Amino acid sequence: MSIEVTRLDEKISITGQISVDDLTEIAASGFKSIICNRPDFEGGEHQPASEQLEEEARNLGMTFAYLPVRLGAIPEERGEAFRELIAELPGPVLAFCGSGRRATALYAMTQPAADTEEIHHKTVDACNWGNAFDVVVVGGGSAGIGVTASILKRRPALRIAIIEPSDKHYYQPAWTLVGGGAYESDDTVRRMSEVMPESAEWIHASAAGFDPDNNLVRLEDGRKIGYRQLIVCPGIRLAWEKIEGLEETLGKNGVTSNYRFDLASYTWSLTQALKQGKALFTQPPMPIKCAGAPQKAMYLSCDYWQQTGCLDDINVEFDTAGAVLFGVADFVPSLMKYVARYNAKLNFNSNLIKVDGSSKTAYFETKDAEGNARIEEKQFDMLHVTPPQMAPDFLRNSPLADAAGFCKVNEKTLQHPDYTNVFALGDACSSPNAKTAAAVRKQIIVVAENLLADKEDEELPLVYDGYGACPLTVENGKVILAEFGFGGKLMPTFPLKPSVPRKLYWFLKTTVFPWIYWNGMLKGKEWLAHPRKKH
Repeated sequence: MSIEVTRLDEKISITGQISVDDLTEIAASGFKSIICNRPDFEGGEHQPASEQLEEEARNLGMTFAYLPVRLGAIPEERGEAFRELIAELPGPVLAFCGSGRRATALYAMTQPAADTEEIHHKTVDACNWGNAFDVVVVGGGSAGIGVTASILKRRPALRIAIIEPSDKHYYQPAWTLVGGGAYESDDTVRRMSEVMPESAEWIHASAAGFDPDNNLVRLEDGRKIGYRQLIVCPGIRLAWEKIEGLEETLGKNGVTSNYRFDLASYTWSLTQALKQGKALFTQPPMPIKCAGAPQKAMYLSCDYWQQTGCLDDINVEFDTAGAVLFGVADFVPSLMKYVARYNAKLNFNSNLIKVDGSSKTAYFETKDAEGNARIEEKQFDMLHVTPPQMAPDFLRNSPLADAAGFCKVNEKTLQHPDYTNVFALGDACSSPNAKTAAAVRKQIIVVAENLLADKEDEELPLVYDGYGACPLTVENGKVILAEFGFGGKLMPTFPLKPSVPRKLYWFLKTTVFPWIYWNGMLKGKEWLAHPRKKH
């Protein structure tokens, strides 16, 4: 047969996911009944619905039963229901799920304890017994999808699960462009099922905690998912609630943020509508993802106001909780030229703490040179807010977290120092690099190669150098491509002076990078991404 079937006894055999086309061959092989143990839509659009399979099975003279079992611990009543089906259905019977493991586990629940070891050896991949995955990836963002695709490219037989609650996947780097009228918001989103690697198992649920001593991830619905190796990449949480009054006024009263998909287009609407008045752009304390994004929003709005002749009638301020405009000093002079060009006022050590949308008043905690704090009120006509950001609560309250709440890693190998079967990448890991998609692109290969080496008890081969990139959109049509590593070391890809704004980099930002993201990075293609090996 074209599908792999494992016979467990004279009546029951098991296999992984089947297609409608497989049913003809299954019927020809003599099977009289089919049991579907995989819930509908678990694998996204690539998975045929049970109704489709049932209709075709009955057309071929087979009996079809639907007994779905979710990933994780199997309830006893499901085992009893499976026992009853085996007794009632005409044999031989073929049971299937995503990989065949749950069907096998159900069968084991119907057998005496002494027989489970024999059943264990009959499975194709006995190491996955007990519903434990080879690798569990927590997070289906750019890091989670990308690293899974890269690992499966190297080891396609591995059983990998991705825990991700969202139905949608976003290309967040383009939201700044949406806010500047240079990109369509609909082009930044796709269904999660479209980007999920086909051979990975998607656990459509939210993670609630980690039990690394027992190699388990806890889900919010109470299930526990076992793993041999774990990759932590759930991203960073936008803590809107840290700014008093903000959540109630987002999306109205002139208050917006390019850090949310549904608000980026509102930023553009506000920019177009504002002809005079005051526009405030804010940046909270670090860490935040894409540290240049707060000022990029300001530059694109100012460029539009300048092009339309309104800029002289608009007072623009950039309030940042930090002490510098940008963390890598080499790029500050070029950025300051644009600050001067747009006549924007810079306010350092100024942190947004409260918003009153109805009166269009923003409240900032400011500090003087001696560190003395005071509250300052500012009126606005447009307020672009970058929210405070922190590690997800289920990570920060777990044994995997460092003092700041992020997943503790060796910044060079991206391996957890206390739990060697745990790796992390992306915005949720503790590595002190810039939290950007470009950093993830490099980290993916480090984690993929090092995780597989660790699986074989080999020395970890790759080192992450802290590479990150921030395409600073200083005007519509030009970008400063800031590429740097640990300690602010410049790491330009092109043999051009990196601090000079260029049309070429705008083309890369708006056209090339999105294409590479969807067609390369999320599919395990590692163009211009290979890091250095250990010496």
